[in-house]
Amino acid sequence: MPSPRILRPAHRPPEVKAPRMTTRTSCSHDHAHEMRETSTRRLTFALVLITGYMVAEVVGGILSGSLALLADAGHMLTDAASIALALAAMRFATRKPSARRTYGYHRLEVLAALANALALCVISAWIVFEAWQRFGSPPEVQAGLVLGVGSVGLAVNVAAAWMLHDSARENLNVEGAYRHVIADLLGSVAVILSGVLVWAFGWYLADPILSVVIGILILVSAWRLLAKTVHVLLEGTPDRIDVSHLCDAFIAVDGVTGVHDVHVWTLASGYDALTAHVMVDPDHSSGRDELLNRLRTIAYEHFDLQHVTLQLETGMEACLEHHQAARTWARDTGSLTGNPAPH
Repeated sequence: MPSPRILRPAHRPPEVKAPRMTTRTSCSHDHAHEMRETSTRRLTFALVLITGYMVAEVVGGILSGSLALLADAGHMLTDAASIALALAAMRFATRKPSARRTYGYHRLEVLAALANALALCVISAWIVFEAWQRFGSPPEVQAGLVLGVGSVGLAVNVAAAWMLHDSARENLNVEGAYRHVIADLLGSVAVILSGVLVWAFGWYLADPILSVVIGILILVSAWRLLAKTVHVLLEGTPDRIDVSHLCDAFIAVDGVTGVHDVHVWTLASGYDALTAHVMVDPDHSSGRDELLNRLRTIAYEHFDLQHVTLQLETGMEACLEHHQAARTWARDTGSLTGNPAPH
């Protein structure tokens, strides 16, 4: 076995309070349920608002023969579709786990966010392509109609974005729909600016130039959302969790001699899970149940983890599993030693 390498804790472990010998309360589950209900209401309001305006644009475009109105209705349709997808994913995610899908359908929300991110990439590419086609011969634009459509569209998108903003920070699925609305909001800003420039200066190139800028901004937004969803699907550690800090907190508990095979991942927004093997001193006075309760209290209350599975071991020889690229945090006269786990 290679010689141990000293690891200094990057953070001071949180103070461990005396455990409460009770089962875990349902506070986290209640909060997640409340958050989902709030997000569902806001998505529904935004969907009704955007769909209503989209229908009005279609009717107005048909009656007036305005292609601009019909085109903007098409943009609103993508927003409505993204919100409808997010709502459908939320509804299916509430289904109970089964023998076939033991984790339930939580990941549908992440898949919906992934679909919205990919759709934004396609929309961005289409906007840039269409703008490039117009650079050679920019078409004449009816400035008055463009300004009117853009102003009303901006107001609708601002209202929808305001509804979704808070939920988007807590739910990846809602964030996907929110970024669609922001993309259309930026499009409305571009429409208004191009209308002003055409009306004031007759500068028809403003439309394709601003379209390229908006297309790039949408692509950047889509890439950020895509990176987040892929990280979740790869079962990466949540950004808010420092694994070293978590292990330091476990080792600070009297009776714990080491921690290894630690895995922290996100099932869905607001639902993070932990599995770990915890080495304990077999001669410690506290019973296993009391020690396990202390560790769970730390995971639940200090790190806000919703699903915790811990395996207690009396030594590394008790673990018969094969671990790949794992690290062991061990107690050694007040310092932490890190060794590769045995294969």
